[in-house]
Amino acid sequence: MGRDVPALVFTRDDRRRYRQKMQQCLDAFAQMLREERFDFERPQVGLEIELNLVDGAAEPAMRSTEVLEAIADPAWSTELGRFNLEINIPPRRLTEGGPGAWEQEVRDALNHAEERAAALGVHLIMIGILPTLQQKDVGESALSEDPRYRLLNEQVFAARGEDLRIAIDGEERLRTYADSITPEAACTSTQFHLQVSPEDFANYWNAAQLIAGVQVALAANAPFLFGKELWRETRIPLFEQATDTRAEELKAQGVRPRVWFGERWITSVFDLFEENVRYFPALLPLCDAEDPLDTLDGGDIPQLAELTLHNGTIYRWNRPVYAVVHGKPHLRVENRVLPAGPTVADINANGAFYYGLVRALAEEDRPVWTRMSFSAAEDNLHAAARHGIDARLYWPGMGEVPATELVLRRLLPLAHQGLERFGLDAAWREPLLGIIEQRCVSGRNGALWQAEMFHTTDRTSRVGHHEALRRMTQQYIEYMHLNAPVHTWPVD
Repeated sequence: MGRDVPALVFTRDDRRRYRQKMQQCLDAFAQMLREERFDFERPQVGLEIELNLVDGAAEPAMRSTEVLEAIADPAWSTELGRFNLEINIPPRRLTEGGPGAWEQEVRDALNHAEERAAALGVHLIMIGILPTLQQKDVGESALSEDPRYRLLNEQVFAARGEDLRIAIDGEERLRTYADSITPEAACTSTQFHLQVSPEDFANYWNAAQLIAGVQVALAANAPFLFGKELWRETRIPLFEQATDTRAEELKAQGVRPRVWFGERWITSVFDLFEENVRYFPALLPLCDAEDPLDTLDGGDIPQLAELTLHNGTIYRWNRPVYAVVHGKPHLRVENRVLPAGPTVADINANGAFYYGLVRALAEEDRPVWTRMSFSAAEDNLHAAARHGIDARLYWPGMGEVPATELVLRRLLPLAHQGLERFGLDAAWREPLLGIIEQRCVSGRNGALWQAEMFHTTDRTSRVGHHEALRRMTQQYIEYMHLNAPVHTWPVD
């Protein structure tokens, strides 16, 4: 969904042509896989971070357009809500620049943006869901001014035919309805990209699916929504519900949701794109002039515009990405399960754990997913989202164990192995994975800190529910800027 689209009305002919073009794209993609057209000699990694905008009182600030103009950097872009922005860190080799180079690059970019935003009285916060966000803040007026989001909103509700129902049972209970997709904007995430070869793609995607629950358990950072304490990573159920195009009858019929874990381990990247075409109707049937098969026959590389646009409206927790850069096509796994924040140090550690672990698992002679059902991996994700770092997760050979025990005993050594294969020696690995280790030893992450800080403030200050959330959020911002890992944050 990164593409600009015009505001328009789609006809039946538009949808028919789009369906035909998607099939042509899929045929071209299959031909490119057969002919080994892809670039993967020097694979790169990438990072996207979505952020919230707040005013001086840590309340939502609906000023993304002004802040984006002030930042004046093409790496930054709008997101769904007027209280969101996104930064795309330029892709790089994982070992490029030496220890700490990537972290410093991210910090410099965020500090520059914060300085420009602060001049407007606005501040940036990296957090899974902004605790001070209220339901009145996510009406249709909060949609970004970019026409693509309004068009997406119209198409979701045209497909659904009724308001969205949001129902989450956690520490407290939330039942509400929404007449726009703007509640999705409450979900701000960190997205790690990993370029892989077509031959290796299935193993890396399967490995990423396998550890999604582990990632969320360790990094949960979204315990509050609309003033209620719900799941430790409420972002997961909220995102699943806030973009659901299915009415209740379609759910009962087994129609797949657009926010989707999937339903099976794969043997090829083609499986995922083919499922997208087979299972999901087009939300934005915009046709490009290019004929992908003619482009291939002419010796050039097609953009596969319809297939990639369609892929961008299906929100897999690990999404396949096809892209053409400098005339060369490549494939990436986009890991989408993690929340934003709490600090750049935490994000960097989460990235090291993810990249190292997926490589080690993908290269095993007997992959773990051959001994584990796909549904068990999905169950792990939801258990982790509900319980966070206290979750119990299933792992072959261990049964159901605490997430922290699984990481310390089994997965951290694998992450070290994988990073070593990428070329990161112990001096690079230890500080990064040491943060993950200490998070497990202490049993503390962003969600736990938020909940404890809120309850302490609410109990001792007696200032009211929302005011306690606001004060907690202000303290969070202060610690975020110190860049000390969240497991070290005190609860005052």
